[in-house]
Amino acid sequence: MTSASRPAALPSVPHAMEVIRAHTRPIMLADLDVALWLADELTPIWEATESDLEARRMGPPFWAFAWAGGQAVARYVLLHPEIVAGKRVLDLAAGSGLLAIAAMKAGAASALANDVDPWCEAAVELNAEENGVRVAWTGVDLLDAALPEVDVILAGDVFYEAEMARRFLAFLKRAHGAGVDVLVGDPARTYFPRDAFVQAAEYAIETTTEIESADTKRTRVWRL
Repeated sequence: MTSASRPAALPSVPHAMEVIRAHTRPIMLADLDVALWLADELTPIWEATESDLEARRMGPPFWAFAWAGGQAVARYVLLHPEIVAGKRVLDLAAGSGLLAIAAMKAGAASALANDVDPWCEAAVELNAEENGVRVAWTGVDLLDAALPEVDVILAGDVFYEAEMARRFLAFLKRAHGAGVDVLVGDPARTYFPRDAFVQAAEYAIETTTEIESADTKRTRVWRL
């Protein structure tokens, strides 16, 4: 999404970056050589993005936290760089851009971060800069669009509600049928379609009770 096409009620990237810097801080993730601009608490960052440029309708700032599913996939990719090395990678429902960044650190030819929340564009740019990598961006809803030209799709924590789980699974199956490798991370979310996937790995992921029910979540990486 270009600045020219951005609705007036949504933040420009430079301004959104200022807001993110004011309400988050760079945090090095456990067991990952990746630092992200993350919030320590949910309420202050949510209130900041709600009040700033009328962003209420965009929902919670998922991009301000490192979710367990994403951390698990990032760890798997960094431990097995051959999965993405020299390939074009899509980070689907990217949030902070963690998976795109991990892919680039593991030797991907390119990484495209995708999310429908426009705040994510600024978050991804800040986080990519923090880690010294380049990540492309698209805010298009890809789930009903033509498949992008990628070799690998990485996704974490996308099966969090019934309708979205249905849409994500349909898209991922369509991509897999076209020859794209698909890896997802899931910490036993209610709507995860387990029968559609094969487990690739399992990790104990550090998280926070701000967004989860425990400080550590057993999280699996799955391959379609």
